[in-house]
Amino acid sequence: METGVVVEAGGRAELAAAVGSMAGLVDELAGVVAFPPAALDGPSRLPGSDADPLQGFSSVCLDGWGLLARLEAVTAALKVRLVAAYAEATDTMEGPPASAYEASAQEMSKVAQVACALTIGERAAAALVGESHALTTSLPAAFDALQTGAIGWQHARTVVDETAGLTPAGVSALEAHFFGPDAGRGAAPGELVPARFRRKLRAWRERHHPESLEERHAKSVADSRVEFSPDRDGMAWLSLYLPGDTALAVWNKSTALARGLQGPREPRNLSQLRADIAAGLLLGSANQDIGDVPSPKADVLVTVPVLSFLGITDEPAEIHGLGPVPPSMARRLVANGANSFYRVLVDPRDGAPLEIGRTSYRLPEALKRWLKMRDGKCTFPGCSNHSLDNEADHLTAWQHGGTTGISNLGQACPKHHRLKHRRAWRPTQATKDQPPGWISPAGRYYPAEHPDREPPLIPPDCLPVFVSPLEQVLLTRLAA
Repeated sequence: METGVVVEAGGRAELAAAVGSMAGLVDELAGVVAFPPAALDGPSRLPGSDADPLQGFSSVCLDGWGLLARLEAVTAALKVRLVAAYAEATDTMEGPPASAYEASAQEMSKVAQVACALTIGERAAAALVGESHALTTSLPAAFDALQTGAIGWQHARTVVDETAGLTPAGVSALEAHFFGPDAGRGAAPGELVPARFRRKLRAWRERHHPESLEERHAKSVADSRVEFSPDRDGMAWLSLYLPGDTALAVWNKSTALARGLQGPREPRNLSQLRADIAAGLLLGSANQDIGDVPSPKADVLVTVPVLSFLGITDEPAEIHGLGPVPPSMARRLVANGANSFYRVLVDPRDGAPLEIGRTSYRLPEALKRWLKMRDGKCTFPGCSNHSLDNEADHLTAWQHGGTTGISNLGQACPKHHRLKHRRAWRPTQATKDQPPGWISPAGRYYPAEHPDREPPLIPPDCLPVFVSPLEQVLLTRLAA
């Protein structure tokens, strides 16, 4: 498919044809799903069949799955067309960028609008834009297979991923091998589960790549990184992307040390031992007892109900950048090592922050801490950046009369702070308790992601029956 076709009249006709194909599949699926109940309302046999009616119904369900899989593939192909058309239309309206700086801002804004419209993260949106461009420009055979339902969306993504870095001739050769008329060796791509299909693609790619594996590995080493992802129950994932031999050595060493600690008196299994050992080695601990690793020596913002902190209740605490954690973890952080622990008092009515303890009267630092509590993260739609380099941004610029107050401040990561100044993305006004929303260059409004707070749990026997005059004054002011 030639570049530009998606925004011409032919492109509109193809979009209409894709929608028509979807409608046909929906009608066919509706007929299949509606058939079994009508058959079961009559005699105990399906028309023209001696099979048990439940046997026939299960067969129809299998047929329905097949149609639904084709419908999902056709829907994915239509989404690809729409994303590619939007991206090309946006680039045409913007015109050629004047510099690399302008090109970066243009791409960032385009990806952000796709992410907001589809309610997905910007990384996923950037991947979708890239995949849509590749499928509609350089992978016609794979795209045609997706449009007809011969392969699924995961198969199509795999083709895009495994052809990255290949020359146009290499991409064409791979497509011809797997989707051409002579691609009859073994199962067709759509008959393989995506993981098996990826292995076959990767094996072909490694054999026919124009660059040697040695050269490609040297380039990939520059992509080494560590990734952190919070999870449920006060846990998190820590992933390392390393050269294969280094990663294998780390795995083998942690496994060997874990096996050495196994014994009849050791309650941990091999996986638990391996995790404790790896954490201990990274944090410089020689002690491999259960959970006995050094506390992080870093600034930590912890929100914890006072009764939970005192051990009276077991309400979760919250660590900025991680999320809800057991109160025991918060108490351990405070007692055993965090250099900076900021005490946060919360409103007993709704759980909103009332006051943040501080060791200095410097207003900028206090406002930054309040922003961390109110916003929780970068306020841009879909952004989850909790890093310490988030910036306190004036929603109305200082030179335009904006004040340095909590209602005119928002927390933005460096990327989205730059986007605000380089493109027509505008934050809306904030309040004391409400983060700012955002308005896109297309004029669409995306509201703030307000924290989902709950009032702290207060056991009945913890409250005094008699309320002193001072307490009454405080309660009255809180209720105001």
